[in-house]
Amino acid sequence: MMKKDSILSIQNASYRYKDADKNDYALKNVNFDFEAGKLYAIRGRSGTGKTTLLSLISGLERCVEGEILFDGKSLKKMNLDKYRNRDIGIVFQSYNLLPFMTTLENIILSMDVSGLKIKNKKEKAIALMKKVGLKESYANRKVLRLSGGEQQRVAIARSLSYNPKIILADEPTGNLDKQTETEILEIFKKLAHEENKCVIIVTHSQNVCDNVDVIYDLKKTKENK
Repeated sequence: MMKKDSILSIQNASYRYKDADKNDYALKNVNFDFEAGKLYAIRGRSGTGKTTLLSLISGLERCVEGEILFDGKSLKKMNLDKYRNRDIGIVFQSYNLLPFMTTLENIILSMDVSGLKIKNKKEKAIALMKKVGLKESYANRKVLRLSGGEQQRVAIARSLSYNPKIILADEPTGNLDKQTETEILEIFKKLAHEENKCVIIVTHSQNVCDNVDVIYDLKKTKENK
């Protein structure tokens, strides 16, 4: 059963690849709950299924057993395109920005994909840039001319462009130096604690784990709880 205050609940979730043996699970019996207003870390050694779990949470893959609930509703019964484009924002280690576009264009494109009616997209995009610590003068700069930390700030701003309830970050500081990592972490903290977002970070970083509210450990197969 989904906990009362959870916005996202993973309930006895198991997954195996289509070409795997019947008992060869990438994930087995995972049970995690996430609340709005909190910052989470999911950590685990290689082979524990962190990437698979991200795919399940984002609706790119479906559980073969168990289920994932968002706001009390199973992802199996939801429009997953709408879920990904409006309810959950994803930040990648490699940024996944479009290099031939400017900072502003990358953020506005995300608004366009969401399908939401936004009155002044440029104005909102610039406001989001400032929120993540980017100067307005960076708006028309191609993202390839930005540093790694600056590109990650753009990626975070892009993920916020349609005001999702959940931010899912996949090793978001993996390519950054420790000082920049700390600055990025402060952005995530504010999103959780001041804007009531549920922020979930998949990470190997001890510095990240030292700065979150809750840590979930992924272990191999049936050890997951």
